[in-house]
Amino acid sequence: QVQLVESGGGLVQAGGSLRLSCAASGSIFSVNVMGWYRQLPGKQRELVAHITNGNITKYADSVKGRFTISRGDAKNTVYLQMNSLKPEDAAVYYCKLDHSDRPGHYYGHWGQGTQVTVSS
Repeated sequence: QVQLVESGGGLVQAGGSLRLSCAASGSIFSVNVMGWYRQLPGKQRELVAHITNGNITKYADSVKGRFTISRGDAKNTVYLQMNSLKPEDAAVYYCKLDHSDRPGHYYGHWGQGTQVTVSS
């Protein structure tokens, strides 16, 4: 069974920084993508950034140049460095792991979410 544990959310002033961490454990296939999504009440969950096992990254336009996603030295960990935070970045942030044991077949797992609050 795969588990994702997130940490690092909290309250920060606009213009400040936070670093989110996510550690995945369990039986994880080597072909995988780890990412961060965020969700506001009543809104759909949206992709913030993701990174493949080959370190290819993708970012939402709204966070490009401010957020950086990276893999940790420990296997199956991912970080989201968030700089120049804006009030509109406030949301619950979720870590997600998608992994595959064969072409075309991906299995998705979510973390429990961590709250990010940005005061203006």
